[in-house]
Amino acid sequence: MYNTALFSLEFIISMRRTMFNTPVVSDLLCLLSTLVLKLTGWKVEGQLSADVKKAVLIAAPHTTNWDMPFSLMMAFKLRLPVYWLGKRTIFKFPFGPLMRWMGGIPVERSRSTNMVDSIVELFDQHDNLLIMMAPEGTRSQVQEWKSGFYHMANGANVPIVLAYIDYKQKRGGIGPLYQTSGDYPKDLQEIQAFYQPFRGKYD
Repeated sequence: MYNTALFSLEFIISMRRTMFNTPVVSDLLCLLSTLVLKLTGWKVEGQLSADVKKAVLIAAPHTTNWDMPFSLMMAFKLRLPVYWLGKRTIFKFPFGPLMRWMGGIPVERSRSTNMVDSIVELFDQHDNLLIMMAPEGTRSQVQEWKSGFYHMANGANVPIVLAYIDYKQKRGGIGPLYQTSGDYPKDLQEIQAFYQPFRGKYD
């Protein structure tokens, strides 16, 4: 049973119909995203192998609300049908249906939830699922990343895709895959080492 504090029934029912797989719309948004990124001077790097059907994509560093539109435009350009985790407040009326159509999954951050177990269950129930999230958990500066992304991937036995955005060099895209070992401290150190060269909009 899905945790209703995390997911709306409407989202679960409509999981197969988002802006990424809506006919015609997805092609138009891909063209628009490619144009906007080119005009603003952004370079998109890397590509996710077609063999990767299920994964947790972590997008870092996360320092501004602009990260989301840039990340979604890059996903469109790369033809990645991602779903993303967002705080429940942005899903309130009248924006809720739009956020879900954009691939959003509402998350309740104000109380303890079984978010990790719910995401693992989603992976178990679907053959194709890419979940994108910011490991910092917030756009404010933090000393430690939230561990949820790791336990989702580890629990579902899916790889972590090291996606990035670098405002200093105006580039972003898909980095290597990382398969968890179950040793969180060691794995986190290796993952964070990959992100050292990249800079957010606000350091």
